[in-house]
Amino acid sequence: MGTSCLARDSERGVLLTVHVQPNAARTECVGVHGDAIKIRVAARPIQGAANEELIRFIANRCSLTRAQIQIQGGAETRRKRLCVRGVTAEVLVARLLPQDSKGAVKQ
Repeated sequence: MGTSCLARDSERGVLLTVHVQPNAARTECVGVHGDAIKIRVAARPIQGAANEELIRFIANRCSLTRAQIQIQGGAETRRKRLCVRGVTAEVLVARLLPQDSKGAVKQ
């Protein structure tokens, strides 16, 4: 599956689709779910806690500030559309997706 299916560059930044699984034991990216990156978050979906943890995780993983990441759609659903500034789609996907011991992306 190509990077363009999961994230694409735009004038505003990278448009990224994620599938969020709240209430996980720890926050981690576990691979691909359909046409979205699947991220488990160690927060409950109450009062925006899961969204905040998602933004924190992506910012830390990609060396970005939280202000560079905005939820464009799906703030109250598991499937979210994000706009991420300051990185390319290719770099974003490479930093988020887990890799096996040989460096290949797990899907």
